[in-house]
Amino acid sequence: MSWSSASTSDPTGSRTLDTMPWLVRGDQVLSSLELAESPSSRMRGLAGRSSHEGALLIRPGRTVHTLGMRFPLDVAHLDAELRVLRTARMDRHRVGRPVRRSRAVLEAEAGCFERWGLQVGDELVVRGDGDPTQRGATG
Repeated sequence: MSWSSASTSDPTGSRTLDTMPWLVRGDQVLSSLELAESPSSRMRGLAGRSSHEGALLIRPGRTVHTLGMRFPLDVAHLDAELRVLRTARMDRHRVGRPVRRSRAVLEAEAGCFERWGLQVGDELVVRGDGDPTQRGATG
């Protein structure tokens, strides 16, 4: 997936609603979604940002850190099918432990998971942005 690719219906080159990925549980859209799938984007995560609307999916991922963060995070460890294995709130400047069976990590500003009602066992789906499987795992 390339973040530089734009919708053919948008001559400005910016992302539009038809190309933006969304985090979905059942029939409920939880959030807009940013994907971090390259080594550099996974390492950087949300570090250095003053805030973040939506969520960041780090794939693959077993652990997370909040070094360089300007705000606390809600963190969910997900299995290969994007089923929530564990959730936690992480304060700034912490290093998390790896979670067994975790294949992806979902990050959002602290408080988002409570608003979304996100719980262990929830099955999440990525919709949009050309996800060929239109489901949790890509392989």
